[in-house]
Amino acid sequence: MAHAAPTPGGTHGMRGTRAKRRTTRPTRTPDIFSEQVHKVAKYAIPVALGLLYGYWAAANRRDGGPITGENLLFGFVTALAFIVLCIAVAVLAPRLIRELHSLTKSAFAGAAIGFLYSQGGAGVWASVLLGLVVTAAIFAVFFYRYYTREDAEGNRIR
Repeated sequence: MAHAAPTPGGTHGMRGTRAKRRTTRPTRTPDIFSEQVHKVAKYAIPVALGLLYGYWAAANRRDGGPITGENLLFGFVTALAFIVLCIAVAVLAPRLIRELHSLTKSAFAGAAIGFLYSQGGAGVWASVLLGLVVTAAIFAVFFYRYYTREDAEGNRIR
């Protein structure tokens, strides 16, 4: 039979008496990065994701054929559009109420997935349907997250 491992502050050594357990929780997770790292990451992460997204879209469109100048241009334009939209969503979405905050982020993700799917040769309706399914799934996750961590006025609780 398996037994639970002892925990710090537990009842070890206090036989016959009721031990008080500590239930204090940290109010916020510790921040291990400096403010400079956060400022750089605010733009570096969307740029890295955008370049990856542009490469992925160009590879889907190329469909195993040769790399051409048109294909490179398509990849970089797609990457630039993704970067700009990603930064705009990251800056503007937190200012919205939690429902629109969730919808903005999930619509961006759904549209991005639908666009990638369309570049692989899928039909328009199939791409739209996949984008809507992804949007709905991500909306449910984000809405739950923001609903459980904000009060009615939008102030973060935790």
